[in-house]
Amino acid sequence: MYQSFDVTARPDQGPPRLAALRLEMKHKGLDGFLVPRADAHQGEYVAARDERLSWLTGFTGSAGFCAVLRERAGVFIDGRYRTQVKQQVDTHAYTPVPWPEVQLHDWLKEQLPEGGRIGFDPWLHAAGQISALRQKLEGAGIRLEACDNLVDRIWEDQPPAPMKPVVAHPDAYAGESAADKCARLAKDLENAGQTAALITLPDSIMWLLNIRGSDIPRNPVAHGFAILHCDARVDLFMTQEKLEGLSDHLGASVTPHSPEAFLDTVASLNGSVTVDIDTIPHIVAETLGERLVPAGDPCALPKACKNAAEIEGSAAAHLRDGAAVVELLAWLDAQAPGTITEIDVVKKLEELRRRDERLRDISFDTIAGTGANGAVIHYRVTTETDTVLSNGDLLVLDSGGQYLDGTTDITRTIAIGTPGDEERAAFTRVLQCMIAMSRLRWPKGLSGRDIEAIGRMPLWLAGQDFNHGLGHGVGAYLSVHEGPQRLSRASAVPLQTGMILSNEPGYYREGAFGIRIENLIVAQTAPGLPGGDEEREMLNWRTLTFAPIDRRLIDADLLSREERDWLNAYHAEVAQKIRPYVSPAAQAWLDDATAAI
Repeated sequence: MYQSFDVTARPDQGPPRLAALRLEMKHKGLDGFLVPRADAHQGEYVAARDERLSWLTGFTGSAGFCAVLRERAGVFIDGRYRTQVKQQVDTHAYTPVPWPEVQLHDWLKEQLPEGGRIGFDPWLHAAGQISALRQKLEGAGIRLEACDNLVDRIWEDQPPAPMKPVVAHPDAYAGESAADKCARLAKDLENAGQTAALITLPDSIMWLLNIRGSDIPRNPVAHGFAILHCDARVDLFMTQEKLEGLSDHLGASVTPHSPEAFLDTVASLNGSVTVDIDTIPHIVAETLGERLVPAGDPCALPKACKNAAEIEGSAAAHLRDGAAVVELLAWLDAQAPGTITEIDVVKKLEELRRRDERLRDISFDTIAGTGANGAVIHYRVTTETDTVLSNGDLLVLDSGGQYLDGTTDITRTIAIGTPGDEERAAFTRVLQCMIAMSRLRWPKGLSGRDIEAIGRMPLWLAGQDFNHGLGHGVGAYLSVHEGPQRLSRASAVPLQTGMILSNEPGYYREGAFGIRIENLIVAQTAPGLPGGDEEREMLNWRTLTFAPIDRRLIDADLLSREERDWLNAYHAEVAQKIRPYVSPAAQAWLDDATAAI
């Protein structure tokens, strides 16, 4: 299987490792050391070698960091992980800190009123992050000092760096050749008077050169650095053994180098060099000095705005993926409550997805949380937490696949047996949130923060909410979380045609149940309407995800006529699109599951 159910970290391992780290701090004369969940490439996901935060603390979430001081260690986590962190860390040794409500600089000032020396690995922190933190610590007597990584000193069985091979990604799926991408972006650099751009995000390098890797589980990326020059040449810093057999695909304009040569090459660059200060490692920015131009990753927006081939590939992948989900839902309904567990569901769904020859991996560890486990937003089932699906429970099933033609991410909440009235009312409100965003038209130029409240309003009217964004960007056979666009109050990036995002409102009651419904949607130009402003360009969404929404959990009396019409039309489209892909038994189940209400 792609997914394992091993327990990857234990709270009891945290205190002795923390003591060992503090001993290293003492030897270095440091009062603190910062441990981020990051690698030198500053992507969201990291290889096993770079799971320093998890190894030290036990916390396995995809975002967060630890600030270790001599007497206190704060684990900073956002709203997605407030429940999870309490289950995974020894709270006698580590203190969960709600972030971003509590900022690191404020916490450090409170903990170190007399000042102190805080060490950090300059490869694992972005230049903008360190610059902002230093500015906010001014006058507090707290100094940030770059040093070697102290966690690596005490991690005796640290895994080796990944060395998986890189493969070419066909132009038919990419929709544009690597040479054309490089020429297009190089022209932008030239027009801006910049000589080169530094690229450290793995998915940006994969997109630019039409290659894919497997250095990080669930993400088809390879570790490396790249320099794009204004004449469209590319210096690629990646271990040679990963690139065997790719010389023809990369072409004469791409020159491979050892990763160890990256800093020296950066030091030799002339002229203005564009970087993304939110992802470029601090040490690289320091090496550039005054040549640095904080203009962003040149691949970010072009990668986010999918071309026709990428959109249609994603749409095709979603139909096949939707068929696997329908087969799973039909199978699940045939199992009596109390007879299967969360792991059984995960295994069955992976088995069904694996029937597709274009599947290369799952896009993240499947979240299958029943009962109280469903309230853990990023729950990962293990052999220790595996729970039986019992009558009256809800099952949150969040999953996806990495296919050659697209990346999928779908969540359905399923009633096990007979659901309660409270659960049905909450589910219906979450559905109303999802429908509200799906139906939206908006003026071109608005960003995620301008519209995401529409996908929360039905919950807000009931005095409820959820502690995660409404949606994230999704790659084209790349990272399932892709920026810069988001449906989030923190996102000021204008939404553009071709951007694929998730639409995933939820509701979570700790210790009781969780609810989430998620479709992927792509922004497109909206057709004009009678009486509309002819000169005002509007956008709307095209839905890519097709699978039934559990009607047993819907209180139809709470739906407006427009909401009911949307749901019925969506279910009719699900039946029409998915029916040809599924077995006769699943077809019969699908016909019933998509009947009009």
